[in-house]
Amino acid sequence: MKKLFTSESVCEGHPDKLCDFISDSILDAYLSIDENARVAVEVCAGKETIFITGEITSSCEVNIEQVARKAIQSIGYFVDTDIHADTCKILINVSKQSSDIALGVNDEIGGAGDQGMMFGYATDETPSYLPFGVYYAHQLAKRLQECRKNHIIEGIGADGKVQLTVEYDGNQIKKIDTILISIQHKPEKDLDQLKLEVWENVISPILPKEYIDKDTHYYFNPTGRFVIGGPLGDAGVTGRKIIVDTYGGYARHGGGAFSGKDGTKVDRSAAYMARYVAKNVVANHYAKKCEIQLSYAIGMKDPISIYINTYGTHTIPEEEILNKIVHTFDFTPQGMIQSLKLKTPIFTKTTNYGHFGKDELPWENIISF
Repeated sequence: MKKLFTSESVCEGHPDKLCDFISDSILDAYLSIDENARVAVEVCAGKETIFITGEITSSCEVNIEQVARKAIQSIGYFVDTDIHADTCKILINVSKQSSDIALGVNDEIGGAGDQGMMFGYATDETPSYLPFGVYYAHQLAKRLQECRKNHIIEGIGADGKVQLTVEYDGNQIKKIDTILISIQHKPEKDLDQLKLEVWENVISPILPKEYIDKDTHYYFNPTGRFVIGGPLGDAGVTGRKIIVDTYGGYARHGGGAFSGKDGTKVDRSAAYMARYVAKNVVANHYAKKCEIQLSYAIGMKDPISIYINTYGTHTIPEEEILNKIVHTFDFTPQGMIQSLKLKTPIFTKTTNYGHFGKDELPWENIISF
């Protein structure tokens, strides 16, 4: 049966991703001085204003405004069609972590910072163990920004989106059905020429040619104009691209966002651990696909439940896989923080182009178990 499945990615100048990046930059700034900092930071961006709020408890002081401006600058926002790193207004409303929450996450108790459920997923569709659509959508978005920063394509901006529709025959990838790219551009840029440049410098080097044919659709800037971008074109909020951050909709999501949260927040640490476990189940050839669910209660160390689904692709019984999992991996918040190195300032590496599938991140390591 023919099936079409679509996933998306966004460029680093997308207003939601700008907010994610500022949040993770603040987190990394604290962790680089105080590895035990408790950070939960949210950012909202609109027009020429950045609003930063949340809770931080730390032994150190960080110039939050300076960190935010540096983050905006690193993305490349300086012009009047998005937001200006040097002149935008930054409002900060940050307090300390709630004493009620602190009771359950202190070092003596080491409990989860919140309740909730988290999912991890892996598939052998790609070498990264990510679904085909979201993996290549990320690669296209990343390549767009490489072309901007390295002046391979002139006249494009930091904001943009990529959408990829993949045709499946049963569970097998048949072809790429549709490529949709929207990228911010300077007003004088010829869009027909830009469409061609994007095909030649972004799409052609990235997408496997065997999955593209004469019937593959290519849509570029469908409105015909994308000059105004970033927070000037649309408001941005931390945590609003959770499907982009994970599996492109191909697997379930517990609903909790990642960016701006330290490792005691299981929204982040347990989602990373679930991915780590799922990837290793597939990498060790126990299944071709694997989804893991973890659930937690605030203040409690051990997960309430651990669930596994291999979609009938397991090579050994799922009960045996689950037994291997619980005897190999430590699912307590402190155990996850230690094994995944979540006290180190690595979180700005996760913000853009997905939190998974990047070999340099600890939860992407492959072990034998």
